[in-house]
Amino acid sequence: MTETSRSSGRWLFTTLGAIVLILVVLGGLTVLRRQSESRALANETERSAVPTVGVIHPSAGSTGDDLVLPGTMQAFAESPIYARASGYVHRWTHDIGSNVRAGELLAEIDAPEQDQEIAQAKASREQIAASVALAKSTAERWEALRKEDAVSQQEVDEKKGAYAQLQASLTSADANLKRLDELQAFRKVYAPFDGMITKRNVDVGTLITAGNSGQQLFHLSQMDPIRVFVTVPEMSVPAIKTGMKASIELMQYPGRRFDGVVARTAGSIDPATRTLLTEIDVPNKKGELLPGGYAQVHLNAASAGDHLLVPVNALLFRSEGLRAVVVDADHRAHLRALTIGRDYGTTLEVLQGLSKDDWIVLNPPDSIEEGQEVRVEVIKNTGGK
Repeated sequence: MTETSRSSGRWLFTTLGAIVLILVVLGGLTVLRRQSESRALANETERSAVPTVGVIHPSAGSTGDDLVLPGTMQAFAESPIYARASGYVHRWTHDIGSNVRAGELLAEIDAPEQDQEIAQAKASREQIAASVALAKSTAERWEALRKEDAVSQQEVDEKKGAYAQLQASLTSADANLKRLDELQAFRKVYAPFDGMITKRNVDVGTLITAGNSGQQLFHLSQMDPIRVFVTVPEMSVPAIKTGMKASIELMQYPGRRFDGVVARTAGSIDPATRTLLTEIDVPNKKGELLPGGYAQVHLNAASAGDHLLVPVNALLFRSEGLRAVVVDADHRAHLRALTIGRDYGTTLEVLQGLSKDDWIVLNPPDSIEEGQEVRVEVIKNTGGK
């Protein structure tokens, strides 16, 4: 073999070895890259399996703030007005919105049947009076005859008895006539107290039946002061005292408050709602507050104890009740049952179930389970109501 042939063989062998070495290196790099990708995929899968949650601490609730509750305004006194005499409305003097004084005439009623009853009663009374006069003279004559022994004592007693009986009938007739005369006064309907006419249900010529089973003529409301009824939650009841100051706000008067006082309470908790019915009297000289309206009532009635505030988006509504998700030191989630106090709209007052050092989860997923591992991201707690 020549020197040239040996040189060509060595070059070919070197070239093949280099190619094999390159292929081996490339294969190793490919395997390493795939292993790295597998580990990265596994790590990413593991990270995805552990959800990341934002956590905050509950904020301290202020116990000196007003207790704001919905209330309903009612007239201080109100009364439906019915007729005491049956007949037809002759005229009415006040329409809705009229302010009237106690004793002021509201309507007059024509009662022709009552007129006939009075005429009949008067005639019956005159007839009985004539009979009484005759019975009196008869008894006196028989008394004189008895002195002459012309009649028996029994006959005299009978005449006296007939006279006494007719006297009693005359007394009854007088009482009946007086009753009918008094009913005449009921033809005029008067206001029982100062107030405003809020309803008028009759017009001239309307047939009226006496009594509250008939048609209501008017509805009268006394609006100064106005009564505001509010139901106070049980946990705030100890702070409610008769005579304490209160105020109300109305949507139609933005920025204004009407001051009043707590006049009285029901004195017992309603077992259905666990609330105390409370009445607030508010002066209403200008008549700006109307019965039946809605008002926001402000009471300086702080709940007892130190309470916490949590955002509404930190709560879970489960079938077993309201829950908050708390994360422990091992990054494990735990579902806590809560007792809720006042509702401030964006936040809720928590009476029981949390402490100020707990980490609670914001926007917890519905699928989260007790003891589940989570990844924690602390969020700045702005607090407040």
